[in-house]
Amino acid sequence: MKNPIGLRWVLGLCVFAVTAASYAQWSNPADDVPAYHPSAPLSVGKLPHILAGAELTGENFRYPWQIHVYQQAIKIGNVLYQLPCNCRCDKALGHTSLRSCYETLHGTECSTCAKEAIFAYHLTKLGRTPAQIRAGIAHHDYENIDLDKQ
Repeated sequence: MKNPIGLRWVLGLCVFAVTAASYAQWSNPADDVPAYHPSAPLSVGKLPHILAGAELTGENFRYPWQIHVYQQAIKIGNVLYQLPCNCRCDKALGHTSLRSCYETLHGTECSTCAKEAIFAYHLTKLGRTPAQIRAGIAHHDYENIDLDKQ
């Protein structure tokens, strides 16, 4: 063995280079899709519930659209589970999908979440798949929704 310390440095640098190259922080921002689940949950009963009924009252529910969007979210919870949220609440709040926004009051305060859920509800009723709805969200097709007309 001529230089075991030099060999360790070379191996260490190789490990560092591979780790750095694969680290998400250095990935292409255009490929940075918000968190979502690629398929429906195996057991809805194990997920936190979507706010409903008497939980849809109080100062956070001042506008009719706020109640309406939660009522729609309950009907398509499995679909919302499979959709990302473009407000980036996955990074800011630890949400794992658009469904997470309706397990809390976040859906009442964020117009992006509300518009995406309404968009998802309408497309689900038209027979679109979660993958098709994800594509529409990626293209920001929900942005023209007027919450006051919901």
